[in-house]
Amino acid sequence: MAYPVVLVSADVRHDEGHDWHCAASNYLNAALNGSRAMPLILPSLGPALDLDSVLDRVDGVLLTGSRSNVGPELYGGEPSEENGPYDPARDATTLPLAQRTLERGIPLLAICRGMQELNVALGGTLATEIQTLPGRGDHRAAVSDEQDVRYGLAHDIAVAPGSCLAVTLGLPAEGGSARVNSLHRQAVLDLAPDLMADAVAQDGTIEAAHPRDSAGWALATQWHPEYWVASDAASARIFTAFGDAMRDYRSRRENAGRTG
Repeated sequence: MAYPVVLVSADVRHDEGHDWHCAASNYLNAALNGSRAMPLILPSLGPALDLDSVLDRVDGVLLTGSRSNVGPELYGGEPSEENGPYDPARDATTLPLAQRTLERGIPLLAICRGMQELNVALGGTLATEIQTLPGRGDHRAAVSDEQDVRYGLAHDIAVAPGSCLAVTLGLPAEGGSARVNSLHRQAVLDLAPDLMADAVAQDGTIEAAHPRDSAGWALATQWHPEYWVASDAASARIFTAFGDAMRDYRSRRENAGRTG
């Protein structure tokens, strides 16, 4: 059976006099090997893109993490040098992409920056540099040249009973916990009205969410399950569920095409 196609968001990086539209290999490999889906990178060309024409041809959308942060002006904040870097071309692409993906019921997995994009796209706000806020922990990556250390599982999260994440992880009816990594300076402040919190860290940081009334499977995580998908059971379950949702969506789309 042919793999479903998953659309992957792209950062814009400037190098050697050119703007490059790119995605980290961790996400591509996790989609390919964890979800058994074929990743296709969407350039961050903003309003120039005909998103519906692209979404007509894919079975899922993966919003990736990034070193850049969502532009604060998009949720009523003020940009600052401390909170940067920013990627306005990506913002102009991923926020409408997230909205349209949900409207069409296409499976969506949003990771780290992707979760923040989803929250802002649906009307929520973000807290910047959360390690400076009273009562918040330091969610930044460990200082190391070793990626396994930087992406190491760092703290536990409390998973809400019956939530999308709880079901995905196979947790009991009363919910449970999971251990996750942490590599972010920005996090959800006001959760968008159409999102429900699936998990929180000990300091109250929202670590996962899903749309209340999405027509398709959708999950957002503040941590990075893509890094440990080959060895961590919880990470693998997330990408397996995403792949299953994409195959189900593709089957329904193909059946509709045959009967339409």
